[in-house]
Amino acid sequence: MAIISNGTTIADAGAFSVSLGSMTHIKTLTASSSSTLSFVHGASSVVLDGTYPIYKFEFINVHPASDNVQFNVNFRDGGSSYDATKTTIAFRAYHAESDASGLNYETGFDLAQSTSAQPLSMELGADNDQSCSGEMKLFDPSNTTFVKQFISRVNTSQYGDLTMDHQVAGYANVTAAIDAVQFSMSSGDIASGKIKLYGIKDS
Repeated sequence: MAIISNGTTIADAGAFSVSLGSMTHIKTLTASSSSTLSFVHGASSVVLDGTYPIYKFEFINVHPASDNVQFNVNFRDGGSSYDATKTTIAFRAYHAESDASGLNYETGFDLAQSTSAQPLSMELGADNDQSCSGEMKLFDPSNTTFVKQFISRVNTSQYGDLTMDHQVAGYANVTAAIDAVQFSMSSGDIASGKIKLYGIKDS
């Protein structure tokens, strides 16, 4: 098989290869009025170590029990608490059913050397048809030299009937390995939804 553009052969089969890496499903957690959903290395078949250089979490219709809440993440760095020190950025674009729109840097949702949970989705609505979905990548969590980078993007059905695209990035500013990741709402339970964990090989 060849790649041809405007009648010109750009590449033949065997001329090059591109490795996109392989993604392996590790664990799915399903919320049912759950206060938290936690992925802990070594527990319940969860792998969160040097096996994979990249870990990807997928959020599927995560629905809160309470209105106007944040969907949060926090990290454990070898102790018993989810309190790894983090520095982050957060911004969002929105478009309302009324046609109002905007793009904002969210100073109220970023962290500066804080152990608090990081909001990934803000102002989530609790109407029966409202939820958030998206993904977060965590890079090299078992590395004991560098900080632990993470990037997320989540779309939210906001409580005031807006669609919101939340983008958050930052790092856990610790050299200890991150051995567990926990998701929660800022208030109330995670009423329903699924979170899937995958490991991604870089070659």
